[in-house]
Amino acid sequence: MSDAVSIKNQRLFEIDHKIDELVKKIEMLNYVNPNNIETEKAKFFDSKYLTDPKFTYPKRDFDKFSLHKEFFALKIDDIEDERLRDFYEDIIYFYSGLIQCIETIGKGKRFYYNSLRSFGTPTENDVENAKFILHFESEDENDSLFQPKYSASESHQFFREYSKNYDFSYEIKNSSAMGAIAMVSNTAQALVLNENHTFSQNEINILTNHEIGVHMVTTMNGMLHPLKIFSHGFPNNEETQEGLAVFSEYMSGNLTIKRLKELAYRVLAVDSLAKGYDFSRTFRLLHNGYDLDREQAFYITVRAHRGGGFTKDYLYLTGLKKIYNYHSEGKDLSLLLTGKVSLEFVDDISYMIDNKYASASKHITDSYATNKNTNKTVDFILRNLK
Repeated sequence: MSDAVSIKNQRLFEIDHKIDELVKKIEMLNYVNPNNIETEKAKFFDSKYLTDPKFTYPKRDFDKFSLHKEFFALKIDDIEDERLRDFYEDIIYFYSGLIQCIETIGKGKRFYYNSLRSFGTPTENDVENAKFILHFESEDENDSLFQPKYSASESHQFFREYSKNYDFSYEIKNSSAMGAIAMVSNTAQALVLNENHTFSQNEINILTNHEIGVHMVTTMNGMLHPLKIFSHGFPNNEETQEGLAVFSEYMSGNLTIKRLKELAYRVLAVDSLAKGYDFSRTFRLLHNGYDLDREQAFYITVRAHRGGGFTKDYLYLTGLKKIYNYHSEGKDLSLLLTGKVSLEFVDDISYMIDNKYASASKHITDSYATNKNTNKTVDFILRNLK
């Protein structure tokens, strides 16, 4: 970056670094995953699916009022570049919404409405897309590819081997308090695996491409920019990031009908929140209505109902469709790998790179080099989603 740019935009970088300090305190997944999933699952099954789980959550380790105050005390008007000034105004409002989400975790509808403001909810088209996917027959569940084989600790070796494709390092941890079977912790630069889960080879294939090939790639790329906001997340980045991650599963040849159905069930689970369903009714919709096995139905229901109603899960399918279309149009995916960015800001990303506020992606998702998908049904589904 030239000295002229540095001096002219000193306030921009001061504000960006202050946001960096504040945002480190509010990674949503650190707070929204219940502490007691397994014990509550046992109670729920014993109740014959009638008594809703009573989840507990990690304690918030920040003062919500002082954090709000510090965000809104930032003098965005001091940023000379009008385009970036507008961008950082969006950033402030986005993170203010996340603080409201976190401060109401476990408080029922209060959390749900805050989640709704931050992440939205499925449209009629999204629900129709989910139901469309469910019409197709899944792969044979008895295939050895889908059989549980590896503990969380045994799975470490596969992630380490896959990661030789990339020039970065990270930690691998196990956790017993997770709604997902794996996730990347952005602030800790770590892959976290659910120690209560036994992984199939298909899940390993999916997760290496999804979690390392995209989420860890964008974590590591995000740290390389002059502006720190690439590391923490643009407004509405979840849809783009999850879309990129599932698209990596597709390009690597690991996206199955079974996996697409899982994403479809997540849409229906989140849609049930809008219909006012409680936990047990959402579970019965999936387990009895769609004949989903009770373990998978439980964890999908947990993902949607944790905190009081977490609507983020429907974005995996909408994000996949948007990234599939974007790639089909021959557009540059590397711009979307620059960090925790959003598709709607792609022109701003190019602007920031051109003006030395950001750098081109150093790490590129390896599966994006060649399309290895051979499943014509998967292609048919993706082409025909609305």
